[in-house]
Parts: sequence; C-alpha cells; structure tokens
Amino acid sequence: MRAAVFLDRDGTLIEERNYLDQLDQIALLGGVASALARLRDAGFALVVVTNQAGVARGYFDEAFVRRAHERLASLFARDGLVLDGYYYCPHHPEGSVAPFRRVCGCRKPAPGMVEQAARDLDLDVARSFVIGDKWVDVELASNAGARGILVRTGYGAGIEAEPPHGVHAFAIVDTLADAADVIVADARGA
Repeated sequence: MRAAVFLDRDGTLIEERNYLDQLDQIALLGGVASALARLRDAGFALVVVTNQAGVARGYFDEAFVRRAHERLASLFARDGLVLDGYYYCPHHPEGSVAPFRRVCGCRKPAPGMVEQAARDLDLDVARSFVIGDKWVDVELASNAGARGILVRTGYGAGIEAEPPHGVHAFAIVDTLADAADVIVADARGA
C-alpha cells in the first residue's frame, strides 16, 4: 500500500474563485506542478478531494465538476503529471437541489472521500497527508487518520489564526511547494 497526498482543489491547486463555474477560470497556482512532481517522485499517490457544494446549491451540475477535473488533468498533463484520482462531494445540508441537500459522510471534514480513495487505490491513510487552505482540510486529515497541512494560499492566510477547537495542523506553510518540502523531508526521516 502506498501513502498518498490528498489535495484540496480550490485555493490549494488552483486559484480560489468562490464557486468556480467556468472552465476558463481554472488557473494553477504558481509552483503547483513542480510540487506535485516532487511528491510523485517521492512515491506518493496524488488524489484530489474537494467539496463542491455548488452542485447542491444549483450553481452548476456534476457534469461541470467532471469537466473541471478533466481540464485540471489536461493542465497537469502538459507537465507530464497524472494524478491518481479526483473525488468530490456534491452535497450540502442547506442545498436548494433536493437530491444533494443532505448531511453525508463525504463532505469534508467527514472522511468519506479519503476512505473511498483508499479503497479504490489501495492507499495507506496512516502514512498519508491532506493539504488544503481551510481548517476543514486539516480536520479531514485528523478524522481520516492522516496528517493535515494548512497552506496560506486561497483562504489559508486569512483563517490561520483561528483553528477550530481541537484541530491541529502537522504544519502551516505558505504554498504547496512548501508543503511538499515538509512531506518529502518527513518521508526521508529528516
């Protein structure tokens, strides 16, 4: 079983757009491709885990989420990267689209997406990390039995000083590249 890095999408891999709803809005944050390449070279599986409440709120449909992930995959492919999986939660308990209006086990910080990816991809969650720009990503790591890293991109810098009670990050860093440095050093026992 391989260890993985579970990656939040918006604000961590791509620029935060507050309910991204157009493919031409997808823009990788600086240094993301090289950071992912370093993690891949260190032997980690790379898996996107993203809440997409815009589906439940009626802002876009699941087909759009899949197209956005195809677009993201094509951007990564230009740098020779293939991610191992893309998982998303379309639910929200206050959604306006009835089939998606519910509490579920996949909406972060619940561990459902990580657990599904671990089953699908034969991943060792205990040796894995979750990286994101919100405390909910760090809490997801804790709930899944992984280690969480908060990045200051996206919303990270604005919320860094206000962690929820009992939520602790393995590290708080400026960028995904910095998170990759921390993970690779940890993997090497440094």
